[in-house]
Amino acid sequence: MATTTDATTNFSDIVKNSVLESFTSDISITHILLSMGIAFLVGLFIYFLYKRVFSGVLYSKSFNISLIGMTLVTSMVIIAINSNLILSLGMVGALSIVRFRTPIKDPTDLIFLFWAAAAGIVTGAGFYTLAITGSVIVGLVMFLFIKGSSFETPYLLVVNAQGDDAEKQVNSKLNALVKRHTVRQKTITADNIELTLEVRIKNNEPTFVNEISKIAGVKNAVLISYNGDYVS
Repeated sequence: MATTTDATTNFSDIVKNSVLESFTSDISITHILLSMGIAFLVGLFIYFLYKRVFSGVLYSKSFNISLIGMTLVTSMVIIAINSNLILSLGMVGALSIVRFRTPIKDPTDLIFLFWAAAAGIVTGAGFYTLAITGSVIVGLVMFLFIKGSSFETPYLLVVNAQGDDAEKQVNSKLNALVKRHTVRQKTITADNIELTLEVRIKNNEPTFVNEISKIAGVKNAVLISYNGDYVS
C-alpha cells in the first residue's frame, strides 16, 4: 500500500516539476533580442508583401504598419507567458476580455492579421524555423493567388445619360471597346438615367471612357477601380 502511495507521489512530483521547469524566473537578453529580431524580420516581410499584393481601393499604411507591431507585441507577450507560470495564467485571463472593434472589410486583411499574430506566437515560443519557413510558404501562396487573380482588373463605370437613345449608344460603344460589361445598377429619374456597370477592359487601357463621354446625351462618365465586391 505504501508502495502505491509512493508511486503516486512520485508521479505527481514528476508532473509538477516538469511543468515548473518549463518556466523560468528570468529571461536572457539574448533570447529576447533573438526572438524580437526574428519577429521584426517576419513582420517586415508581411509588411512588404501586403504592400505588394494589395488590390483594394485605398491602401492604408497605418494598417500595414500595425502588422509589424502586432508581430512584435505578440512575440513579447508569448516570451513573458513562457517565462512565468503565474504571469501566464494572469495574461490569459486578461487577454480573454480584450475586444478589437476595428471593422475589417476585406477578408484578405483578416488573413494578414492572423498571420502576423501567429508569427508572433511561434517566434515568441522559440520556434524560429517554423516562423520563417511557414511565413515564406504563406507568403508565396498569398502572392501567387492574389496577384494571379488580379491580372484582369475589374472596374465600375458610372454613366449619367439623358434618354433611351443615349443609353443604347453607351451599350453599343461598350460592346466594341471593352471585353465584357454587366449592368449592376440602373437608376431612372425624370430627366436622367444612371447606369452602374462592371467592365473588364482590354489591355488595361481605360481611355474608352473618353469615347463614352463624347456620346450625345451622356452627361458624365466615371471609371472606378474596385476589388470585385459590390453591394446593390
